[in-house]
Amino acid sequence: MNSIAYKTLQSLAKFKPKRETHTLAYSELKETQRAHARALKLGTTILEPDVVYSYFGSKSLWNACKLFDEVPNWNVALATAIIGSFARCNHHEEAIYFFSRMIALNIKPNQFTFGTVIPSSTALQDFNSGRQLHACAIKIGLESNVFIGSAVVDFYAKLTGIKEAQRAFEDTHEPNVVSYTTLIRGYMKKDMFDDALALFRKMPERNVVSWNAMISGYSQMGYNEEAVNLFVEMLREGMPPNDSTFPCAIRAVANIAALGMGRSFHGSALKFLGKFDVFVGNSLVSFYAKCGSMEDSLLLFKTLPRKNIVSWNALICGFANHGRGIEAVDFFERMQETGVRPNSVTLLGLLLACTHSGLVGKGYKYFNKARVEDPGLLTPEHYACMVDLLSRAGRFEEAERFLQELPFVPGIGFWKALLGGCRIHSNMELGELAARKILALDPEDVSSYVMLSNAHSAAGRWQSVSMIRKEMREKRMKGVPGCSWIEIRSKLHIFVTGDRNHEQLDQIYQVLGFLSSNI
Repeated sequence: MNSIAYKTLQSLAKFKPKRETHTLAYSELKETQRAHARALKLGTTILEPDVVYSYFGSKSLWNACKLFDEVPNWNVALATAIIGSFARCNHHEEAIYFFSRMIALNIKPNQFTFGTVIPSSTALQDFNSGRQLHACAIKIGLESNVFIGSAVVDFYAKLTGIKEAQRAFEDTHEPNVVSYTTLIRGYMKKDMFDDALALFRKMPERNVVSWNAMISGYSQMGYNEEAVNLFVEMLREGMPPNDSTFPCAIRAVANIAALGMGRSFHGSALKFLGKFDVFVGNSLVSFYAKCGSMEDSLLLFKTLPRKNIVSWNALICGFANHGRGIEAVDFFERMQETGVRPNSVTLLGLLLACTHSGLVGKGYKYFNKARVEDPGLLTPEHYACMVDLLSRAGRFEEAERFLQELPFVPGIGFWKALLGGCRIHSNMELGELAARKILALDPEDVSSYVMLSNAHSAAGRWQSVSMIRKEMREKRMKGVPGCSWIEIRSKLHIFVTGDRNHEQLDQIYQVLGFLSSNI
């Protein structure tokens, strides 16, 4: 055995096939086994590919292991086929084990073998085995092959720093669209958006997958305007989006509440896809809900051929966020009648609906039911929502008791919920206690100073307001500037407090001056 084979076997020795019992396609498997037995009886060492594939078609993985050991004269194509079959069945440890057996039998792997087995190391998140496979490819002289290079770039991008992935990309001869897209995803994962965009612009050719990688990367990290602009650019360049493109683009346009632009995205989905799958449908239901167009959201919800928990959550949370708590509760009850089980997002939306509509009794009912029947649904956010519900209703004694009985130490969010209720009902004594708790947890928290100042202001305690603002100035604390935007003819205009960078600034102030002098 050569040194490459020996070292590879040593490093991959921990991977062993798992014995499993399967009953699928039993008759086909028995026939295949008889064919295998006849070949052995006749002394034939060459197996037809159909025999190999039948073992995997029956998912009898242990028999496939025996087959590999009993037949000596394998070629690289059949060995690679076995490794690929294990990988497709998500038996990645077996795939790596068979690679080591292949090396032991002195079968030289080719680019397709490495391109198949390296993703198994990535799926297992096993850095050591992946690095050994990469080293083996280098020793054989295949590291520059595009199939291997793409797999190696993906491996390093997902399991280590981006520098190793960059080096693997640079070592790849004539990288293709898969290689570029893989590295772009790696950049996105590391928040290296400028590098991702620069590489995207350099691509010799782009397909829908590379566009999707950019749009989804921006959307998932909150760069909504960039995601929307890229989607528009994609359409202008004549690249047809697919059913993976639209959920990301629609989510981004929903997050900036650009109703007009989102409607045009909806139209594009109809044009390119015809019928929606549940993912596109859910994203549209959520989009209209976030934009406050609940009638459109409900209309789309009703047209969905299949509704899952995400569909119901989008509608319930939409009603909750827009103060339509009774309708949110009504749709929750309808959801239960269909047999769909609520999850933690459903419960949170339900509690928010009760909070914004003053439905204290119903909020208590749903919370206590979850606590008894399905406590796994409850997270600290649900408990904080209950504090908010009680505080907004002015039921401060219950809110304090609820805080004291928490099964964990309350964080800042709990005390902010209490402080918010104190501001509404001008409960200064409890509000100052909540503010002290917040500042003890985070002395630099600006919002608690602002909330307390507003509470004193609502109660007419101007001296206290002055003292709080003085303390903020002494600590050089500044509030986060307010931000608002308006959509005109599918273009967003964003305004930030104190910002004077808008291209139509002079005209805006002229109109404001005219309105001020004539109202």
